[in-house]
Amino acid sequence: MTREVWPGKPYPRGATFDGTGVNFAVFSQAATRVEVCLFDPQDPSKEVERFDLPGVTDCVWHGYVPGLESGTLYGLRVHGPYEPQKGLRCNPFKLLVDPYAKALHGEVDWSQPVFGYPLGHAQQDLMRDERDSAAGMPKSVVVGDYFDWGNERRPDVPWRKTVIYEAHVKGLTMRHPKVPEHQRGTYAGLAHPAVIEHLLKLGVTAVELLPVHAFADDSFLGEKGLSNYWGYNTLCYFAPEQRYASRQTPGAAVNEFKAMVKALHSAGIEVLLDVVYNHSCEGNHLGPTLSLKGIDNVSYYWLMPEARYYLDFTGCGNSLNASNPQAARLIVDSLRYWVEEMHVDGFRFDLATVLGRVGKGEFSPHAPIFQIINQDPVLGRVKLIAEPWDVGLGGYQVGGFPAPWREWNGKYRDALRRYWKGDENLAGEVGHRLTGSSDLYQEAKRRPQASINFVTAHDGFTLHDLVTYSHKHNEANGEHNRDGADDNQAWNCGVEGETEDNGIIALRERQKRNLLASLCLSQGVPMLVAGDEMGRTQGGNNNAYCQDNELSWVDWNLDKRREALLEFTSRLIQFRHRQPVLQRRRFFQGKHIWDSEYKDLTWFRPDGTEMDAGDWEKPFVRSLAFLLGGDAIPTPDERGQRIIGDALLVLLNAHHEPVRFTVPPPAEGFRWVIEFYTADDKRGPEEPVPSGHFELTGRSLAVFRQVARD
Repeated sequence: MTREVWPGKPYPRGATFDGTGVNFAVFSQAATRVEVCLFDPQDPSKEVERFDLPGVTDCVWHGYVPGLESGTLYGLRVHGPYEPQKGLRCNPFKLLVDPYAKALHGEVDWSQPVFGYPLGHAQQDLMRDERDSAAGMPKSVVVGDYFDWGNERRPDVPWRKTVIYEAHVKGLTMRHPKVPEHQRGTYAGLAHPAVIEHLLKLGVTAVELLPVHAFADDSFLGEKGLSNYWGYNTLCYFAPEQRYASRQTPGAAVNEFKAMVKALHSAGIEVLLDVVYNHSCEGNHLGPTLSLKGIDNVSYYWLMPEARYYLDFTGCGNSLNASNPQAARLIVDSLRYWVEEMHVDGFRFDLATVLGRVGKGEFSPHAPIFQIINQDPVLGRVKLIAEPWDVGLGGYQVGGFPAPWREWNGKYRDALRRYWKGDENLAGEVGHRLTGSSDLYQEAKRRPQASINFVTAHDGFTLHDLVTYSHKHNEANGEHNRDGADDNQAWNCGVEGETEDNGIIALRERQKRNLLASLCLSQGVPMLVAGDEMGRTQGGNNNAYCQDNELSWVDWNLDKRREALLEFTSRLIQFRHRQPVLQRRRFFQGKHIWDSEYKDLTWFRPDGTEMDAGDWEKPFVRSLAFLLGGDAIPTPDERGQRIIGDALLVLLNAHHEPVRFTVPPPAEGFRWVIEFYTADDKRGPEEPVPSGHFELTGRSLAVFRQVARD
């Protein structure tokens, strides 16, 4: 029979189920005709029906189908010119994923003709391939929007109290013994009480999930028996990745994701998403035709003047052109959907410099997409974090993003790594990084929380590997160890790889504690990578993007040494939460505030005298101390009341030999107690400090807190 199709509406875009039918709306300036194909849910490779979208309004093709149900599988075919020299790549023989699909079902099958041209042809992409790709394409799913959120409330954690835990949905729970086997590696597994209990014990306030937008595996990885584990290869910006759902029925991932968010919110934990709006999985001119490329290539991608080719600021073959209104709308609509419908609390934008490229590809902090997001009443209130670089010219933009964006601070990572391995000429750099990076953010009137501080991230060595390997060991990736960064600022403490030498093991454990303590004592927002608190290793692989196996998955089987590191990390984070002086909203002034006993920040040499300008320039300064005045906090609390916390004294010794520090006298009626000492994690909390002096072991850190005398 011929299905009845009404003109429908040009909004909202995508497939919208209203209870009695489905409205389809697809933007394409290049199209001359748009078809919707329906597929058999029992055999998704079988097309059962096809119809045109009869309406077109401002280049949006639309139609309404009465009686069509939620759960319907569909795909798009876009008719129009195939002229790659002009950037036009319409090919109705290629089934396309709806860019606004709320769920996908199935994976890309690279053995099928999913490329817009015949592979191996002498003319390459200039020749159109006329074989049907439907059997090799995931199908879009019509999804209803009902979910019982109950009394769920967003945690709305202030930036100054935020502690981020970067995690992979699958990798976090695949080896967790308390998570039921059928839930391991899934959204349901991440929401399991045992996992939430760990997060609460640790003290993190937000989980930042590696990409959960539906993504495609790379064909070259499949040939090696590997996969795109990290997921930085987005196919659809609205659909949650289906492989992380415990049930593989069409659309099941949507409600399972929502249930995960609801459970985390109930525990007071925010959910942030790592999003990849800088490129898609369609690659360069020789890449596949899966969605945007076949719908409206010119509107969505940066193209060279010779429009057959793509401007590549990402190293992934293409770059989304957020300066184009249609690409910007896709991004903003996607972000708003994840906030309003999926209830996420914010985003970390991968290679975010790409979003700020305008004109001929130069970066601008005033780029349209930034203004649109900042002015949006929904997006203007969520957490926005930029990875402030890409691989294009002028791509390194740490400190260059506009408020209210926060940034991954790569300079913090590099400075702290270099300092603790003993490099020279770092005193001034470390001073800036520990105190919120005012050199990067203060001039633009941004706050210390503009800096997302991290020592490790998913990309690079784990914390354990950072102190165990000086060189990458990526042989398992099948690229002869050529992939991954060569400059890691890592130090193996004397032996490459694992060892049974107790002295080296002790030094490595101390270095881990030094780096974790520095992170938790710094102004800004700390970010920890899942498993670092338990000494997770990747065997020296610093680019495990394709390792969906035990190399990447968090190991929950802890020995005494790893249990001790977990306990130490938890104590550190909980200590940070209790100390308002570590949560400052303004930069230090180096002077007395109100009627404070101490300056807000004072730096000391080991001999107890205050540091002067010349001290910061000395190349061999590896030992220094700073005192934070707990009664010198200029900003009031939410009720306008003055905030008074504890004074803290931090001693740092990155030198390989012990250094004797003169301890500044406490205020009258007070005394110093040891809270942390990385050379001996069994000392503290509240152990009295020996009077006058303290000998700090080589490569160690101590934290003293001022308390009232009994």
